[in-house]
Amino acid sequence: MVNLKRALLLFAVIFLAVNPFTLKAAEEAHGDAPKTQAEEIKEYSQHHLQDDHYFSLFTDKKAGKHYGFPLPVILIDNGLIVFSSGEFHHGESVVEKNGQYYTLYHGKIYKTDAAGILSYDEKHHPTNAKPLDFSITKNVVGLILAAFLMFWGFICLAKTYKKGVNNLPKGIGRVLEPLVLYVRDEMAIPNIGHRYKEFMPYLLSVFFLIFILNLLGLTPLGFNVTGNITVTLCLALFTFFVINFKGNKDYWKHIFWMPGVPVPFKIVLAPIEVLGMFTKPFSLMLRLFANITAGHSVVMGLIAIVYLFQQQLTVVGSIGVSMVLTLVLFLLELLVAFLQAFIFTMLSSLFIGMAVEEHAHH
Repeated sequence: MVNLKRALLLFAVIFLAVNPFTLKAAEEAHGDAPKTQAEEIKEYSQHHLQDDHYFSLFTDKKAGKHYGFPLPVILIDNGLIVFSSGEFHHGESVVEKNGQYYTLYHGKIYKTDAAGILSYDEKHHPTNAKPLDFSITKNVVGLILAAFLMFWGFICLAKTYKKGVNNLPKGIGRVLEPLVLYVRDEMAIPNIGHRYKEFMPYLLSVFFLIFILNLLGLTPLGFNVTGNITVTLCLALFTFFVINFKGNKDYWKHIFWMPGVPVPFKIVLAPIEVLGMFTKPFSLMLRLFANITAGHSVVMGLIAIVYLFQQQLTVVGSIGVSMVLTLVLFLLELLVAFLQAFIFTMLSSLFIGMAVEEHAHH
């Protein structure tokens, strides 16, 4: 019971510390509310879902301070340009490098003049040129952290097999071993067959990378890596390349000249099968991106209850309701974090198995 109380107290402290809407409520209490509730909620939700050049932990709008640390900006624009994102002062300053000026607008870097003036189209999108941006953003930090955790975890697991008594895993190895066996026995072997060992490194990498990134997205650090469509696109492309580079002659024959059907149908089916080559990775990309983004959006919406209903439920009541709902959804998100890693890996193994399957029965 004592541990439960401590856990709830810790959750409440973290919740209130990182909750931007609570900060907004405090700001309004001092008579400074330039934006509507809907605008504030939309702004904070979008900020949470977007990638960022600054690793923000939380913002004290009352004091006008951002707590976190800047990340390196790496641009290719008539040569290599490297500087700290802190020079942008959260989009309030124009940075001059090698006689060129850059400004930060909604998480993206644009070329501008010394005054930082942006031009817009009819939809209020900036039309200024953008340099090639290879910056270490918040999502990149999340990927590096996930890669480090995977490297550390599997090194520990390998050492326990090498040095442990009776090859029994210890420590983090006890957590990883059942998951590794699950990927092998429930995904790789049933879907791929006797060639499963060729693809185990890829399947394990994809499963643990997505799983760890999803878990990091549930921490107060605010990562949303798998909710970034460019990340899910890259993961889907890797599966696409593995499928098509490893596909045997039967796989290609089934695409371009389907056996066992009349010639006219072969001609009709060929473009449909070619289209299917691209719809498979597209579904992988979209499913992971949409589910994670939706989950984060719902969590942010529940946290917003603290601000939206504080007059009806009082501040304490709104925080209590928000905490209960957020905690319930948080537990559900833990399940979703595993399920999305499982679905992506399962479908990847299924598609790979279809590409390397021997078709002697046809």
